[in-house]
Amino acid sequence: MQKQALPLDQTASQAARRLVLASTSPYRRELLGRLGLAFETAAPHVDETALPHETAAGTSLRLAIAKAEALHDQYPDALLIGSDQVALLDGQQLGKPGTHQRAVAQLQSMRGKTLEFHTALALHDSRSGRTQHACDITRVTMRDYTDAQIEHYLQREQPYDCAGSAKVEALGIAMIAQVASTDPTALIGLPLIALCSLLTDAGVEIV
Repeated sequence: MQKQALPLDQTASQAARRLVLASTSPYRRELLGRLGLAFETAAPHVDETALPHETAAGTSLRLAIAKAEALHDQYPDALLIGSDQVALLDGQQLGKPGTHQRAVAQLQSMRGKTLEFHTALALHDSRSGRTQHACDITRVTMRDYTDAQIEHYLQREQPYDCAGSAKVEALGIAMIAQVASTDPTALIGLPLIALCSLLTDAGVEIV
């Protein structure tokens, strides 16, 4: 569990509520840290398997809410942040590959195509029981890269914990031809523009 220093000018406004990121992802932790708020991280222990006939948006939103609400009893007076991302290619969901072989298969299937990344966000207030949520859709067009380039990229980055094997914040950007999004942080895993709106609505002063 990680704690970050709270700026002095925000101490009074934030002292009453704990902010908890329901994730152990280093990518989401780094993103949330950009807001300069004190927060903790905790593993939500949620099964991330998609349900039969569930849409990508439905899967990501259900899991984001489940992750945030999973910490309700552990943090009875806190604001809990959950997020989940699902990649969609030709109507099929792409999750985290987990292994090198699956990552190769994912990247080969994505070559030269456009896919959607559905990144959902949930903010659960364990004091009131209220859960707010939002979902960002980022469209990514991949380059027509070679098998050798796939192998080089995977050996360098090992993005086996990234949906669709796309680690855009590092060398993965070289595999991408175009990105269309309303929030550049969503593709990395935590839509900060939407999160700022949800936190503000919950009474958190960010700036």
